[in-house]
Amino acid sequence: MELSVYNIEGKDTGKKVKLSDEIFGIVPNEHVVYLDVKQYLANQRQGTHKAKERAEVSRSTRKLKKQKGTGGARAGSMKSPLFKGGGRIFGPRPRDYHFKLNKKVKSLARQSAIAAKVQSGDVTILDAVAFAAPKTKAYLAMLKAFSFDATKSLLITPEVNQNVVLSGRNIPKAKVSTAADLNTYDLVNASKLLITEAALQAIETSFNK
Repeated sequence: MELSVYNIEGKDTGKKVKLSDEIFGIVPNEHVVYLDVKQYLANQRQGTHKAKERAEVSRSTRKLKKQKGTGGARAGSMKSPLFKGGGRIFGPRPRDYHFKLNKKVKSLARQSAIAAKVQSGDVTILDAVAFAAPKTKAYLAMLKAFSFDATKSLLITPEVNQNVVLSGRNIPKAKVSTAADLNTYDLVNASKLLITEAALQAIETSFNK
């Protein structure tokens, strides 16, 4: 499989890169992608939710009415979940949502996610991305050159480039990541991928380990 290489102005450089079929030609495993995305989102949760139960609510302990003779149901405390302001039955308690996935599963999930993007034609290869200074306008011009300005995009670079990161961070649907920090959620969440040649080599190297 070969893809054309473009510059940041959206022009074809005339070069082509060959993608490894062993990496990008696999049948994507949707289940491991689901597991990795589920883990990513679960690990973002703080788990600090808490509701007071009847033993924790601060209300009067006086018996509301006499036990018998009123014609109504017996009631012993305003802390009862039956009354407004009473405790909650089986309310949420603080908990840890983190769970573990094996490295091979996470690696297969990333590979499946990026392979699916390649096979659906949602990957664009760039020769390089560099800005002289942090300019949102320059980053937006690059996205407009590929008609990606109105869609979610993920730019993958070989290493952190401060000017590129600062240029893209104020654009709502754009995200920048390095090849080493790539995760399945970002790959699935983006509609289009922009990958530099150097980043592509780094990705292939990581999957060949």
